Amino acid sequence: MNTTAALKKTKKQLHESGFKLTPQREATLQVLLENEKDHLSAEEIFFFVRKKNAEIGLATVYRTLEILTDLRIVDKVSFNDGVARYDLRKEGAKHFHHHLLCLECGNIEEVEEDLLGSVEEIVEQKYHFLVKDHRLTFHGVCQNCQNKQ
Repeated sequence: MNTTAALKKTKKQLHESGFKLTPQREATLQVLLENEKDHLSAEEIFFFVRKKNAEIGLATVYRTLEILTDLRIVDKVSFNDGVARYDLRKEGAKHFHHHLLCLECGNIEEVEEDLLGSVEEIVEQKYHFLVKDHRLTFHGVCQNCQNKQ
């Protein structure tokens, strides 16, 4: 989805939930869209937002990220470093996508396929637990690091 369409969709989601797409929220969303594969922390997002609008404070970026997380527009993720990172939820995705985390170089790759459909069915049937979402991160060594060894 292009940036304009994504902003339009997000503006609609915000409006339906009683929020407006303020210039601060729009700048934050622009940064997330422009750096979609980078899994940025709030501080990194703030750094890029400040380049767009020097008036925006860190607290505003945090509040915006919390609103976007609550509305399931973005997902808050934690990897090995313990830092909360933000990841845009993919259009039409039923679940949060999976990640491959390289323990050598720290690279994070996204896996778009939902690999846990049958696991969810087992959990729901065996444990009578209604699954709403799941997160999966594989920890290992990426192809580049394997080739270096």
